[in-house]
Amino acid sequence: MATILIVDDDGHIRDVLRFALEKSGYRVLEAADGSAALATFEREPVDAIVLDIIMPEIDGVEVCRKLRQSSHVPILFLSSRDDELDRILGLEIGADDYVTKPFSPRELVARVKALLRRATTPVDQEDRRPLIRGPLQVDQERYRCTWNDVEVVLTVSEFDLLRAIMQTPGRVYSRGELVDRAWGSGHHITERTIDSHVRRIRKKFGDIGADPIETVFGVGYRLRID
Repeated sequence: MATILIVDDDGHIRDVLRFALEKSGYRVLEAADGSAALATFEREPVDAIVLDIIMPEIDGVEVCRKLRQSSHVPILFLSSRDDELDRILGLEIGADDYVTKPFSPRELVARVKALLRRATTPVDQEDRRPLIRGPLQVDQERYRCTWNDVEVVLTVSEFDLLRAIMQTPGRVYSRGELVDRAWGSGHHITERTIDSHVRRIRKKFGDIGADPIETVFGVGYRLRID
């Protein structure tokens, strides 16, 4: 049974989410603020987090930043703002998905299921071998990425996006193709969201002096390494 941590200072929203998630078979933990969320995460095993952005003291953005220093646990942001800049900010600091309030509990549960499925579903037998492209290596079973044996910690979404780009070196993938390959067809992911994830991947690799992704302007992205 997967465990979901709900972080929101609105007790009514936590009640709605708890009911919907428990009805779908999940174990639910709650935190009313960012400090409590971080403390809960330290002492309890958590499979995914539903995290409100606007909270007193430590907001969701800062909670996400702190979690991403040591964990790639799937994070779904909640916000009362349907603003594209807010959406991109949330994804650039490491969130995997984003839902605005008011939201449909059914849709939110579907998003959580999709995140967990991508994080836990084993790859097919023929695809289990690590992907190796020059100094870049991706372990598909352990969700582990290295460059010249130096680990680069990626979120689930970042990992799936990089893995999709690595499948065929030299091929240019459009943003729409990358959405289908990394998230599955029919998922509500915008082209700007793809750009946001790519920027974050580049930042992480840039910190160790690498840049494995090339932009083909007007088309999409391809792996820089043959």
